[in-house]
Amino acid sequence: MKKQVQISTAILVLFFAASTFAGVSVSSPSNGSTVGSSVKFVASASTSCSKGVASMGIYPETNQLAYTVEGDKLDTSLNFNPGTYSVTIQEWDNCGGASKTNVDIKVSSSGSSSAKTFYNIHKASGWQGYGQQPPSYADCNPCSGTTWSMKQGITSPTLSGSSTQYKIGGTKPNSDVLWLNHLIGPFSSQGLPDTSKSIVPKLHNFTYDVYFWGASLASVAGAMEFDINQYFSGMGFIWGLECRMWSHQWALWDSAGKKWTSTSLPCSPKSNAWNHLVYTVERTSSNQLLYKTITLNGVTQTVNKTFNHFSASGWYGLVVNFQLDGNSSQTDYSVYADKLNLTYE
Repeated sequence: MKKQVQISTAILVLFFAASTFAGVSVSSPSNGSTVGSSVKFVASASTSCSKGVASMGIYPETNQLAYTVEGDKLDTSLNFNPGTYSVTIQEWDNCGGASKTNVDIKVSSSGSSSAKTFYNIHKASGWQGYGQQPPSYADCNPCSGTTWSMKQGITSPTLSGSSTQYKIGGTKPNSDVLWLNHLIGPFSSQGLPDTSKSIVPKLHNFTYDVYFWGASLASVAGAMEFDINQYFSGMGFIWGLECRMWSHQWALWDSAGKKWTSTSLPCSPKSNAWNHLVYTVERTSSNQLLYKTITLNGVTQTVNKTFNHFSASGWYGLVVNFQLDGNSSQTDYSVYADKLNLTYE
């Protein structure tokens, strides 16, 4: 009996020693806290594995991995619908081990700010597709030499259980396909026609949040584009963000100049894996377009670049775009979008 107690004690000591060197520490959000729809997650991980922590992830719901990042630190924001959640934050080490912790949060319908969010826009009705061909890249439908399709309700690959497939192809080199959805204003897919024109003019801050998945993106895609459009009082604001596969850099749309502006900011999304993009923009008090930050797979880059608006007489509303660009061979390829949200205030 004495020997059994000694063995058990030794096992407990060894278990305790290992546990002190493996775990997940969460500094935000606080356990039991009430938060707004955009929830900031900050956490770090440790492990007894000599090879270190491989990655970390967030499970807003059981078996639904919403976010992953390489390394032992996690810093990102995720959008939630109102409700109560027990969120799991997990680490995986390079020895095959893992540890996790849970944080209970209540997501308020209003939160602490005036921000509102359109959730899962990729599932919404009202999407329209247009081809764009060189050299003018004017919208066309149909377009000889450019093909495209969009299919909702995809069950694999998916994060939420229902992603949307956007597909481009054809024979016309360097052709693009633009998909757009009217969120506020005429043709609103969200039930917000804003006939009194009282909503859109008051909006200044926007966050585009999307997960996307593609196979062999670097070799088949020309570029991917993610846009937010605002129109009112004869003014047009297009925040266009383009991830260029040929240069692996981000480019910004100059609304007034009607041209792309290259940046030195890197853009290298993963192929055959989910990527998480969050970018923030602002319409300033002087009605300029400010690009603020770009966060891809947990890495945030500060942009801080401003452009002027353009004349858009007769246009009104808030529109979100998703676009695929063809390469010089116009290789057929698909990108899957999931959890496409737009936060506005």
